Amino acid sequence: MILKTLYALGPQHGFGVARRIEQISEQVLKLNEGTVYTALLRLQQHGWINSHWGVSENNRRAKFYSITKRGLKQLKVETSTWETISGVIGRILSLEQKP
Repeated sequence: MILKTLYALGPQHGFGVARRIEQISEQVLKLNEGTVYTALLRLQQHGWINSHWGVSENNRRAKFYSITKRGLKQLKVETSTWETISGVIGRILSLEQKP
């Protein structure tokens, strides 16, 4: 979700990523900022995102994250995997009991 958010919206600070995912999920997902920053660190360690310091919309210093070329490749892999898994789950959930 973080990779897709950065792909769709461009560079974002961690708080912005978390709030946008919550907003898109219509508040179904509530993200702990500590969890988001841990995920951002892990994504950066994999080389899927990079970061730079900038100024946020409320004029505070913030670290902004953006997706890398490697991140775009990984986003495609993750999207394909998710589509496969969600398709299987959908087929299983649509099974009807035999009479």
